[in-house]
Amino acid sequence: MLEAHSSTQSSAFQAPRWLPIAVLVGLVMLMLSIASYRATGVAIREPDAAAAVVRELRFEDRADGSVAVIDHHTNQKVAVIAGEAGFARGTLRGFARERRLRGVSAEHPLELVGRVDGRLTLSDPQTGRVVDLESFGTSNSGVFARLLAADGRQ
Repeated sequence: MLEAHSSTQSSAFQAPRWLPIAVLVGLVMLMLSIASYRATGVAIREPDAAAAVVRELRFEDRADGSVAVIDHHTNQKVAVIAGEAGFARGTLRGFARERRLRGVSAEHPLELVGRVDGRLTLSDPQTGRVVDLESFGTSNSGVFARLLAADGRQ
């Protein structure tokens, strides 16, 4: 007949006592490495390609809830962002928040840059904030791409 296994034997794997401590030490070292890297202010980005076209734009909230897009050099309205426009509004809200935190006036323009590799970047020279718009898909970045060529005629 078959003998029953003794109840004192365990078939479960027994990890060495040092393993949980080693994992914990590794995680702490990883967290410290990430924290020190982030504290240096170094951005994790691909280097930007050369600019093909640069447009300095100001974005002004209007009483009707729309956002007027003003060419900084000509001081002419080139477009209006109306309706929901969730991506554009969310992106601009992030820039406005950063400026508010740093005490930067909204009269300084943002730079919309079309690059030779097809990428599109919106940046704030006053705060250093940069958003790679193509990362959010063509329909979202297209909202800003149209602003590069907009002339204000509607």
